[in-house]
Amino acid sequence: MAVYTEVSDEDLKAFAAAYDFGEIVSCKGIAEGVENSNYMLQTAAGPFILTLYERRVDPKELPFFLGLMEHLARSGVQCPVPLKGRDGEALRTLCGRPAAIISFLKGMWPRRISVDHCAPLGAALAGLHQAGMSYGMKRANSLSVAGWRDLYARIVPDAIEGVEKGLGRLINDDLEIFANKWPTNLPSGVIHADLFPDNVFFLDGKCSGLIDFYFACNDFLAYDIAICLNAWCFEQDGAFNITKASRLLAGYESVRPLTQAEKDAMPILARGAAMRFLLTRLYDWVNTPPGALVKFKDPREYVQKLKFHRSVTDLSAYGLS
Repeated sequence: MAVYTEVSDEDLKAFAAAYDFGEIVSCKGIAEGVENSNYMLQTAAGPFILTLYERRVDPKELPFFLGLMEHLARSGVQCPVPLKGRDGEALRTLCGRPAAIISFLKGMWPRRISVDHCAPLGAALAGLHQAGMSYGMKRANSLSVAGWRDLYARIVPDAIEGVEKGLGRLINDDLEIFANKWPTNLPSGVIHADLFPDNVFFLDGKCSGLIDFYFACNDFLAYDIAICLNAWCFEQDGAFNITKASRLLAGYESVRPLTQAEKDAMPILARGAAMRFLLTRLYDWVNTPPGALVKFKDPREYVQKLKFHRSVTDLSAYGLS
């Protein structure tokens, strides 16, 4: 989450007139994240999240995201749901941006990931995958293999080498490998595609909800697991924690067992997931507007993760047999 667009009191009041949540008590920008402008909206009816969609979000795809949250919530997945106005519409315009208000989930995301977080995360991810199977809308993953080369081409070469000498060659080499060896026939469905710790809430030791579905798309289910291995199972010193990975995978398989083909593909999927976030972090590093209320994410973290996955020679490295 972040704030790129400032909302005036007058604009907010006019926007809120479409809803029945009563008086607005406060509206405060949320600095975390890099994609959209987000505000914590306190109202007489309770807290909500106000989101203005910008940057990489295509307004034509917003019905997919908002509809998915409604579908998942109806299917028992703990996630926010869009708030509809008196006219029955959830998607509106605010300050020239598409905008929506969504429900507020209780809980906190884990600032320090422990082994105990990983099994509930895996089970929640598998539940999302199962519920998503019956969602009628589809959206291609624009940030998968086919889009990485184009994204890479839009990053200034000097900026890449400024992060780490030789990084451009490393990226080029791996993009060639992905183009030739990426899996083609694994179980697919709706994936979250961005399930980092700050998008998973815990309350009383249990997973209380998943948020931020604005990268959700149709892709290999195991690719979503690979994203989580990258996001949850590395320590601050860059070491991969196989115990966390084993717990995550066990939690997932307690709900949806993996096929052997999915297990066999995990090394290249994890390597590709590291590439995806390395490239988007590089792009944001050099293209975020000055003065935006946003916390940058260091691309060097994913350089190290990519190098780890390049060194993997056996499934046991991920706690798989």
